[in-house]
Amino acid sequence: MLTGAVVVLHVLVSVILIGLILLKSGRGGGLSDMFGGGAMASMQGSTVVERNLDRLTVVIGVLFAVTTVVLSLRLV
Repeated sequence: MLTGAVVVLHVLVSVILIGLILLKSGRGGGLSDMFGGGAMASMQGSTVVERNLDRLTVVIGVLFAVTTVVLSLRLV
């Protein structure tokens, strides 16, 4: 029962992590350009939205790693 719940959580975290990574800017695009902040972002570095997106990506990445370890220990 617990393994099934962790598997569902792991799948949800995986989908969220994929979405967050796709929102991050590459060489010029990204979330800030999508909402019209491209010119301002190039003048002042990263925007608040991008910094928060970075933080959220790290948190979800850590949660992904934790669920991966939990699943590997539960399935062995």
